[in-house]
Amino acid sequence: MTYIPILILMIIGAAIGIGAMTLSHLLGPKLPNRMKDSPFECGVGPVGDARHRFSVRFYLVAILFLLFDVEAIFFFPWAVVYKKYLSINQFILIEMAVFVAILLVGYFYVLRKGALEWD
Repeated sequence: MTYIPILILMIIGAAIGIGAMTLSHLLGPKLPNRMKDSPFECGVGPVGDARHRFSVRFYLVAILFLLFDVEAIFFFPWAVVYKKYLSINQFILIEMAVFVAILLVGYFYVLRKGALEWD
């Protein structure tokens, strides 16, 4: 019963998104031509085969970025809680120091393995 407003909000959001796409499709100009229908990415026309293999380093850097970025998100709630609960702030400070230490160990491990070096 308490999730009904969330469900209503999700339905309204989906309806707005689907409605905007439908109106755009129905009312938008349809002028197909060879240039418009060609594949396009980043302002450069495609060169070579679409099945070109990428180095694993691209994926490794992307995963490491996500890993450290998501862990950095935890700094904001910590700052809010640290200021709010001054009575236990020493414990919170120690816990955050342990968290940062674990992050630093992981970062130095990644640096030592050479995962962030480009050849």
